[in-house]
Amino acid sequence: MPRHHDRVWVWELPAPPAALWPYLSDTARFNEAAGTPRYAVEEVTQPDGSVKRKASARYKGVTVEWDDPPFEWVAEREFRQRRVFRRGPLQYLAPSLKLEATADGGSRITYRLSGAPRGVTGHLLFASGVLDKIGKGLEDMIRHAGAFVDGQTEQPFAYTPPAASPEQKQRLASMAQQIAHTPYAHGLGERLAEHIETAQEVDLVRIRPRKLARDWQVPLRHAVELCLEATRVGMLGLSWNLLCPRCGGAKAGAASLDQLPRQAHCPSCNISYDGNFTRNIEISFSPAPSIRSIAEGEFCMGGPHVSRHILVQQILQPGEQRLTAATLPAGEYRLRTLEPGGECLVQHEGGAFPAVIAETATTPDFAIRSEPGQTIGGIVFHNRTARELTFVIETRNWLRDALTAHEVTTMQAFRDLLPSQVLRAGEDVGIDNVTLMFTDLEGSTALYERLGDGAAYRLVRRHFAFLAATIRDHDGALVKTIGDAVMAAFATPEQAVRAALEIRDRIGGFNAEYREETAAEGRAIDAAIVLKMGLHGGRCIAVNLNERLDYFGSTVNLAARLQGRCRGGEVILSENLAADPAVTPLLQDRELRHEAAELKGFDQSIPFVRLLA
Repeated sequence: MPRHHDRVWVWELPAPPAALWPYLSDTARFNEAAGTPRYAVEEVTQPDGSVKRKASARYKGVTVEWDDPPFEWVAEREFRQRRVFRRGPLQYLAPSLKLEATADGGSRITYRLSGAPRGVTGHLLFASGVLDKIGKGLEDMIRHAGAFVDGQTEQPFAYTPPAASPEQKQRLASMAQQIAHTPYAHGLGERLAEHIETAQEVDLVRIRPRKLARDWQVPLRHAVELCLEATRVGMLGLSWNLLCPRCGGAKAGAASLDQLPRQAHCPSCNISYDGNFTRNIEISFSPAPSIRSIAEGEFCMGGPHVSRHILVQQILQPGEQRLTAATLPAGEYRLRTLEPGGECLVQHEGGAFPAVIAETATTPDFAIRSEPGQTIGGIVFHNRTARELTFVIETRNWLRDALTAHEVTTMQAFRDLLPSQVLRAGEDVGIDNVTLMFTDLEGSTALYERLGDGAAYRLVRRHFAFLAATIRDHDGALVKTIGDAVMAAFATPEQAVRAALEIRDRIGGFNAEYREETAAEGRAIDAAIVLKMGLHGGRCIAVNLNERLDYFGSTVNLAARLQGRCRGGEVILSENLAADPAVTPLLQDRELRHEAAELKGFDQSIPFVRLLA
């Protein structure tokens, strides 16, 4: 009776490798759809600082334990893993998948599965034809993924969700109706309810609005507001996550900002790191347990799907040199290992990719460096150390799907729907870059004298609503009103400038509409709101003030001072803000003037750009 078994299956599909890779490499999604049970993982730090994963699960009454090493892969080409079992009917199991382009633009898919039985149960398992059954299941799933890529099915893999109870269905339908009657639904309430009821658990355990918006092809703000409103009504729960800057995993989290720890430890990378509001604190969502319960455990922890920013990952033994077939586009890459150690950045200009070399060093234990590449279509790895290392080549967009705390807290819906989400008392958080806008009325005293307090107050309140709506449309948040003035915050410079320009361009229509309405009501009020606006962006701190998030620092002061230099109908931008690459095109064909002035609280003259009325 053979001790080792090796089977190979080959299929061809019309879709190209790049289109199939996101689904065939999503091993967690694949395993869940195949009915594989979740497993528990213990991450054990080794004396050399590396981390070993020990996994365990029960399958059809049998307890199985194994070492769960990292996958190796080249994005859009191949992946492989070898699991060594400590308990159960198998000695080892090694799956691998390879994608090759065919002459007609399609894909040739080669799937290999190697394994060895342990004991009588293992031998009986292989003798029962289990590999043939696995092969048939693989073919069905891979062809289903191909049909999905071709637009013939709605899901990458055939999947039957757990049956919801009548009470769960009723709660979900009721909440969807509540959401539908709010300005934050955008016609997506029922779609979200269906998604929660039918999607795979891998799509629900961490709902990320940025990915949801991309998958549904809707504006990001619509997806964010939908999730926030669903949280308010109890359909979703939210989590603030501290993302590891190496692997991107969520290694610490809390349901409220004031409970979020400032530091976390990533057991996978064996590093400790700080939370940063702008860079690695994200908000995500998951179904409320009363709607759909998500089980604990992993379907697959280390596959390529976990780290899409990693394009190549290879395990090399001490002293090993390897040429790996891979072609990477021009761009900046970080070279490192999964094990704690050195790293380096390379700017790849195309052609032969630099060789990646690990060498013994004093601190850290080994260093990573690169040498000019010699082989086009291949990457050379050198492990010149006395230990096994897992080499990584990654892009810098590991936050591609993360909606950061800075981004969501500068959105109006967050402040409207979740006002209790604030920092802990006495805490301040550094913000790397926020763009602030201050507005004020020109001649407000004369306006009150002319109209009387009541009429003037109603007009001012209406202008607040106009500003808030426009700020929200540009993904900003109205932080506070100060008398007749407004302070607003935006995550990016272009959002703020677009909002300011739209406010200035539409204020005449706002005034005309107000005059027409008051005339129709028999109380014609011939009055106009004239605004002055100042904008500046930079670093500041976020704090709690009057139970709301607020901003303080020199960036805030400068934006306010610039507004103070305005005349009616003008917008003033700091010179740095006006020079931002995303802002410069917005100012074309606008009448503007470069100036400088001494402003209170600043030692030097401040240059700025005045957009004339």
